[in-house]
Amino acid sequence: MLRFYTAGESHGRGLVGILEGLPAGLPLSIEFINSELKRRQKGYGRGGRMKIESDQAQILSGVRWGKTLGSPISLFIENRDWANWQEGMSADAVHAGSLEPVTRPRPGHADLPGALKYAQRDIRNILERSSARETAMRVALGALAKSFLLEFGISIGSFVTSIGDVETPIKAGRTYADTKLLLKLSERAGKSDVSCPSRDAAARMRAEIDNAIKNGYSLGGQFTVFALGVLPGLGTHTQWDRKLDGLLAQALMSIQAIKAVEIGGGAALSGLPGRAAMDEIFYGKETGFFRKTNNMGGIEGGITNGMPVVARASMKPIPTQRKPLHSVDMKTKKPFAAAYERSDVCAVPAAAVVGEAMLALVLAGAFLEKFGGDSITETRRNYESYKECLQNF
Repeated sequence: MLRFYTAGESHGRGLVGILEGLPAGLPLSIEFINSELKRRQKGYGRGGRMKIESDQAQILSGVRWGKTLGSPISLFIENRDWANWQEGMSADAVHAGSLEPVTRPRPGHADLPGALKYAQRDIRNILERSSARETAMRVALGALAKSFLLEFGISIGSFVTSIGDVETPIKAGRTYADTKLLLKLSERAGKSDVSCPSRDAAARMRAEIDNAIKNGYSLGGQFTVFALGVLPGLGTHTQWDRKLDGLLAQALMSIQAIKAVEIGGGAALSGLPGRAAMDEIFYGKETGFFRKTNNMGGIEGGITNGMPVVARASMKPIPTQRKPLHSVDMKTKKPFAAAYERSDVCAVPAAAVVGEAMLALVLAGAFLEKFGGDSITETRRNYESYKECLQNF
């Protein structure tokens, strides 16, 4: 069983992550983890925090001489901004009151419901943890999951399809079935500061972000994540909470500001006749069972079917805006403009990297549930045996 936890506040000492369940003997590279963290920090429209932080992970346990031990892996990412918040975010009661409480909740954020739930008069006790800063650790842990999946030929990528009103249309059915095209889209996205594979759309996205900066509002958008090389058989139809598409939807929805998740063709399939929506099945001696389209996003009945696993997530505009929305002060109950915290104008490209991490963690978990193994050697033996069974089916 693969499971992970994160801890830490946005302006606290740092972020902590624990990943349990990776088999022993898996080679890991701190350079790869840090390169993934660097990808998360990039993107046109990011805020001032990215100029302060330069995320570097430290491996605290579970790895010796570059390979996993089979025990829990713990990571730490220092918050460089902690130097300016040592009293304001101190764990010591002696510093209580050193920072004025935040009492004006932001619409669309966890501020007010969190304060009510946890009986907090200072919203900072909520916003520090609900901040998207937490996703830096998810990306670091996702890098561990990616390293594991790559051992079995499973690669993960992403690209942005919209920011604000600007879209780059993608035909789900055939595009999602084309491994080479998905790779090309991801490679092009990697060269763009808005992670968009279309140069024309990327230029219009940057103009849209410039306009948002000028006028003091934020922008959302959509991104697509995919996994290639996934064998049929991950996940199961037998219980509602073990269906892979359900697990993936929950994982992506858990990312801050994500408000909708689609698997494969998603919502558009509801407007198609069945003959156009379903992915017809074919067979070839060399390929085995295959499909020419991938509207199902590589998952049928909660189980991977051998096609690329593809999902799209929709991100709402970031709640924090330079021109604050109307709100009510929790203390005085009088109307005020919501509090402003330093924030991004657009973080859709960064969210796509976080989406990759969550996809990797979900797939790695399903993979280990299917194949098990306390060592990478045992896992590989079980995997190869299953591949042989599929070839002889």
